Amino acid sequence: MSPLAGKVALVTGGSRGIGAAVARRLAAEGADVAVTYLRAADRAQQTVRHITGLGRRGLALAVDSADAAAVRAAVDHVAATLGGLDILVNNAGVFPSGPIDAVSGTDLDHALAVNVRAPFVAAQSAARHMRHGGRIINIGSCFADRVPYEGVTLYSMTKTALVGLTKGLARDLGPRGIAVTTVHPGSTDTEMNPADADGADAERTFIALGRYADADEIARTVTHLAGPGGSYITGAALAVDGGFAA
Repeated sequence: MSPLAGKVALVTGGSRGIGAAVARRLAAEGADVAVTYLRAADRAQQTVRHITGLGRRGLALAVDSADAAAVRAAVDHVAATLGGLDILVNNAGVFPSGPIDAVSGTDLDHALAVNVRAPFVAAQSAARHMRHGGRIINIGSCFADRVPYEGVTLYSMTKTALVGLTKGLARDLGPRGIAVTTVHPGSTDTEMNPADADGADAERTFIALGRYADADEIARTVTHLAGPGGSYITGAALAVDGGFAA
């Protein structure tokens, strides 16, 4: 039997990049998977087709993670439609960057809404549906552990907040048998951060392995945490960064 057979998962921001890779791998391990997306409807439907092609149920929901009510509604809808919720992967996020003096109040509020408030709200809502053995996995960033250059203060702050969220949730939900973790990806070859982009060679100098990750390399760790291998891991942050923070 597949390790995640009978499980229902929700991956926020699952239309492309790391989120899509996670959704595909969770489905390959036997889970029914819902994804949220903001604009890339075609890519979200492509992910769903991949999921259903594996014989699993798939669902795509248009959700703006900056809208807390929409996030709550999406979690509840997935649980009602797919018959529960066992795995939540908080992947949706934004990458604000630029000089600290240029960060506006609007920039600050939006980054906090998407990168911090949305994972909190999604986890809070998901926990109401989860049974013993549930998993909440937050996608952080290598910038939560190390900031080697200027211009990413706001982003690194929001991703560091996920560490505190993870530790607190682990304590709150541990008595109910729900494990909560964070995965900190390093530079990963996606549409938003291609390995052949300007500046990618400079980025590689910070990585001990000297290369970008493939999105599936991040997804393998997430799937491990979602499955039997993650049953005794909670409150922890795992770096999957090629040695960026070494």
